[in-house]
Amino acid sequence: MKKLLVTVSVIILVGAAIGAWLFFGPTTSFKGDRAYLYIKSNGTTKQAVMDSLDKNDIISNKATFNFLANRLDYWKNIKPGKYEIKKGESVFAIVRMLRNGRQVPVKFTINKVRTKEGLAEMAGGKFEFDSTDMLSFLNSKDSLAKFGVDPEVSLSVIIPDTYTYYWNTTPRKVYQKWYDASQKFWTDERKQKAEAHGLSPLQAYILASIVEEETNATAEKGNIASTYMNRLKKGMPLQADPTIKFAMKDFALTRIYEKYLSTESPYNTYRNKGLPPGPICTPSKQTIDAVLNAPKTDYLYFVASSEFNGTHEFSSTYEEHMQKARQYHDALNKRDSLKKQNL
Repeated sequence: MKKLLVTVSVIILVGAAIGAWLFFGPTTSFKGDRAYLYIKSNGTTKQAVMDSLDKNDIISNKATFNFLANRLDYWKNIKPGKYEIKKGESVFAIVRMLRNGRQVPVKFTINKVRTKEGLAEMAGGKFEFDSTDMLSFLNSKDSLAKFGVDPEVSLSVIIPDTYTYYWNTTPRKVYQKWYDASQKFWTDERKQKAEAHGLSPLQAYILASIVEEETNATAEKGNIASTYMNRLKKGMPLQADPTIKFAMKDFALTRIYEKYLSTESPYNTYRNKGLPPGPICTPSKQTIDAVLNAPKTDYLYFVASSEFNGTHEFSSTYEEHMQKARQYHDALNKRDSLKKQNL
């Protein structure tokens, strides 16, 4: 009798140990340090989850997963999202994470974006929705009405930064976070600085987008902004080369020839006076502040330096500007000629 009891006890202990191992031991079968399980908003079914686990080779014992998921009522509480599963995690830990909807955050970093199409493509690679959903939102007057913007300036609420979301966030909620960040950025102090220059926050943003495309030299952004503001005050066209690139949707242009200046577009600041109707990129915080803190100058012209060091030469008169422009074009032609000779 004692031997029987010992045998039964051993069997129970072994069974318990096996059960504990199945539920709490490592169950992952992928090779890397982590894998991701995507549960779509329209795929919150048991079959969809099991198919995804199988397709991505995430766990080694699907029967144990199914059993525990039944016991923990997971199949009645499936939550869509992106879930990170670390190598060596147990079935219990995975089921509990899924049941509680503990998604891994998605970080969406925006630096300089030039077009709505480009932004939509970026978003489509980060979220459950695709790029066409994001682009439709950015082009929808009805969707944007809540935020007080229209499709032409829908990018103007974006302050380049890293934003954190969940994978199944909708385009509206993605945009809402950009809008909220923009509202915080535009403090009373910044609004007052814009007003002192005769600009609204939107106009300052549009001007900053041009400055952003004009130079990478932080030290001269204020002078470039000042030059453009002086031209605006005098009713002169901005004649900003980056707006030609935007109008032509050719951002690879390295030289703006005269034939390009006749491009039909409201963004062509050679043909149209004033600011373009919307931003030509998403300018950095530093560039926006450079516009807001632009010094008072009498500059009306600038041209790239003939030293080709990424800076510009500023002038107050047309005669002085033409002299510097000739120096630059002579240097540019010489450089191009040397390149051809070395080919």
